[in-house]
Amino acid sequence: MAVNVGNTGNTRHVARAVAGTWGLAERYREFSWRQARGRSAAHEELSARISQDPELCDLLSGSLPAGGAQQPELLLAAVRYLDGPHAELGPRGETAYGRWREWTVRHWSEVRAVIMQRSSRTDEPAHCATLLPLLARLPQPLALLEVGTSAGLCLHPDRYGYRYRHRYLRSYEDDGGSGIRRSEAMAVAVAGAPESPLVLECRSTGWAADELPGLDRMPRIVWRAGIGLDPLDPAAEPDDLRWLQALVWPGDGARAARLAAAVEAVRAAPRPRMVRGDLLHELPALAAEAPPEATLVIFHSTALAGLAPARREEFAHLVRSLLRGRPGGGHWVSHEHHSVLPWIPTPAPRSPHPHDALLTLALDERPVALSGPYGESLHRLPGAEGVV
Repeated sequence: MAVNVGNTGNTRHVARAVAGTWGLAERYREFSWRQARGRSAAHEELSARISQDPELCDLLSGSLPAGGAQQPELLLAAVRYLDGPHAELGPRGETAYGRWREWTVRHWSEVRAVIMQRSSRTDEPAHCATLLPLLARLPQPLALLEVGTSAGLCLHPDRYGYRYRHRYLRSYEDDGGSGIRRSEAMAVAVAGAPESPLVLECRSTGWAADELPGLDRMPRIVWRAGIGLDPLDPAAEPDDLRWLQALVWPGDGARAARLAAAVEAVRAAPRPRMVRGDLLHELPALAAEAPPEATLVIFHSTALAGLAPARREEFAHLVRSLLRGRPGGGHWVSHEHHSVLPWIPTPAPRSPHPHDALLTLALDERPVALSGPYGESLHRLPGAEGVV
């Protein structure tokens, strides 16, 4: 049988292109269903329409390298960043999508340039409300080193205000002799910087009143540093702030307000030491810069999910080794979905929507609490009282 080599090569090229287009369409379909659904109606609709647009998916898969550059968040943010149509609220309806699509294709070289230069990684300053009770109870002063940072906003927990609405059970014996009855009560703990433009609200359970931070029980931080693929300085660089604003999903006014307030809160603060690069490669040298008199705290919040499981295990081994080798030791604070570090035992419920899943707060690989994905709640786990 005679084989036409040229045609075979062309067939393989076409097959790869078709597979790439289909895979990218599926990625947008999954994003619409599992991430945007219930959080942003505009992004849910837009990503679903893109998944059903084979010509646009062919453009995206053919001109963007596979992997991180094909994340839906990057495309959607890049068009908003460049003031594409419906940038504020997102395109809704077929006519609006047509305008959005036409603009995106016409400006594709600019859109692609932004995608290739930027990262979809953002900081969620509200995570500080879940980290603070742990940080405040560690030996002071602290040297904070954040892995997977974006703009270093979580390196300033002492510059925000906090209101913990603490629910606890109160037991008493009634006069009728019917035994012990339990009733629920609510208390409010105020902590942090009183004049901060950002006040974070958090519902907490399972903590004793004296275990939550107060105005006089805050961490004392003497050194701050972070590692990120694309470190930003939104307090000094308007373009960096503009990119972070573009990453906030349409309709999420609360998150946009938190970002603006956090940037304002840290504007006058000395800049943390920010290192660009791979977190495993850069971590040893940066950790060595921490002052020896301070407790080194290596921490991360929703930063490791993008790593392959083998890389996560390599990271865990590296952190353990660094802390063991440091005079006086240190601590590892992780704040991730329970599937990211599966060897940490946590009774976190599985959820069909990852953005609804609780995060596990752990100290040195021992679970302490479960938190909401945006720092809105903090539930201390039974048995965690002896961790710190």
